[in-house]
Amino acid sequence: MLLITGASGGLGRLIAERLEGRADVLLGTRTPAGVPGAGRRVDFDDPDSLPDAFAGVDTLLLISAGYGEDDTVVARHEAAISAAEKAGVAHIVYTSLSGDGDHLPYALAHRWTERRLRRSAVRWTILRNGLYAELLAHLAAPGEDGRITAPLGDGRLAAVARADLAEVAVRVATDPVPHAGRVYELVGERPLGGADLADAVSAAYEPASLASARSALGASGAAPFQIPMLTGTYSAVAHGFLDGRELQGDLRRLLGREPRPALEVYRELVRG
Repeated sequence: MLLITGASGGLGRLIAERLEGRADVLLGTRTPAGVPGAGRRVDFDDPDSLPDAFAGVDTLLLISAGYGEDDTVVARHEAAISAAEKAGVAHIVYTSLSGDGDHLPYALAHRWTERRLRRSAVRWTILRNGLYAELLAHLAAPGEDGRITAPLGDGRLAAVARADLAEVAVRVATDPVPHAGRVYELVGERPLGGADLADAVSAAYEPASLASARSALGASGAAPFQIPMLTGTYSAVAHGFLDGRELQGDLRRLLGREPRPALEVYRELVRG
């Protein structure tokens, strides 16, 4: 039996769609009534809910519960892994962060979780997902004046279509044994810069400063922990740490086809 956590989230929904109708798949979420098919309540903030949720599960697809401060996310992942160990889960597939993301403010919880899995007796596979092309459409969309002001500098991001990451997760989680002990780098093949984004949607690229971006985020109502996360992402891109050039990417091989161009995803979302 395969259990997918976070099945109501952006990545989880795409994975669930690809596995719809399978009797050997369970969808885990805080509110299982909101997902189609066989659902179980999985709430990492309520560890007492996890033994029942993981009962009879052979493979756990652990989608990162990354919305929160580091101590919150680490506690969630510890609760999930500990419960999986006690329930006799044989294999955990974890969606982590790409290897070039160590400069990002939210990398710590991912690397802690990877270390925790390596110390576990449970078999594991780590999917190091690159940042979504969909995120670019949020962070670097043109304003009403037709300008992209995201502070990306001259940097580039090896963004990846979320649907491709969902497909890889399905392939690995439904046949996990050949992938035991493997760490896969899943980043886009063509890194994108601000000028590329602007050309794709007939906009102008006029990057603002990180300070102005921080100020705008503060005025937007973003949660306190989100502001350094987002400005840190801008900074890592701008300073050349997320272009994927130093990684040996596994995306195309695991997909068995050419990945979907991230620029295509960005254009579709921005143009609506």
